[in-house]
Amino acid sequence: MNNRPIVLGIVGDSAAGKTTLTQGIAQVLGEENVTVICTDDYHRYDRRQRAELGISALHPDCNYLDIIEQHLNLLRNGQSILKPIYNHSTGEFDPPEYIKPSQYVIVEGLLGYSTRAMRDSYDVKVYLAPPESLRATWKIKRDTRKRGYTEEQVIEQLRQREPDSEAYIRPQRQWADVVVSFYPPSKESEQNNLLLNVRLILRPTIPHPDLTRILTAEGNHLGSAIRLDLDRDMGKPVDILEIDGHATVEQVKELERVMCNDVPYLGQFCSLEGNQEIGKVIGTTGETLQSYPLALTQLLITYHMLRALA
Repeated sequence: MNNRPIVLGIVGDSAAGKTTLTQGIAQVLGEENVTVICTDDYHRYDRRQRAELGISALHPDCNYLDIIEQHLNLLRNGQSILKPIYNHSTGEFDPPEYIKPSQYVIVEGLLGYSTRAMRDSYDVKVYLAPPESLRATWKIKRDTRKRGYTEEQVIEQLRQREPDSEAYIRPQRQWADVVVSFYPPSKESEQNNLLLNVRLILRPTIPHPDLTRILTAEGNHLGSAIRLDLDRDMGKPVDILEIDGHATVEQVKELERVMCNDVPYLGQFCSLEGNQEIGKVIGTTGETLQSYPLALTQLLITYHMLRALA
């Protein structure tokens, strides 16, 4: 086994689902084995200063990218860092935190793949790309409930940030090993997290589990809810794995078994029955729901982290 920490990157725009995905993976691996770093803590300016300067948090000039590079290199080599803390509730900076890396380090944020030095620090790179309409819904819900904004303020912020999203956030998609897109099966169900499907673009930059023996076999009963296709993304061939929100427990368990069998030491982590927190989301009325597409996405990324550890 490799002694240095395994570093996972999760990049996406604001409210794309990075924290939800990160928390689920940490639940699978055991929170005591995972160190989570948010690159958004490395903002150069606080909220008041950004407003005065007319710059958004998405702009590279608003972030200490060179310090992120240094800290990623230190963490990858098992060394501790003194990490800044940006308080999203107050818009100001709290005292820095001493961070000692665990066996697994998850680095989530807006600009994690912005430079070559950053990209070279990860063992696995994930990019979250939900439809913009769904991301806007998530951002409005989060920022009004947790960060003290009004709905009108969030909508205006989305409008103002759109040029920077297009210029600096979305181009990072090209560097990901896995592109994750949760999406509603229909407009009517867009508000229901339980019904979200997921589309996973699996690029050949890392070895993915061999799912062909159950997903392309004649008479495969997973075909109605779990599909594997060959397609092209950004002009290059990729595998596309789609998992519907209405997948049954039996279908999910069969796909889970394939991933567990492919990496023997994944078996200790990958029982969805044993990890009751995996795939959990909060519904629109505050109830806790289990999303199988989310659970299997978290498990697939865990699979890659454990392969990297070997």
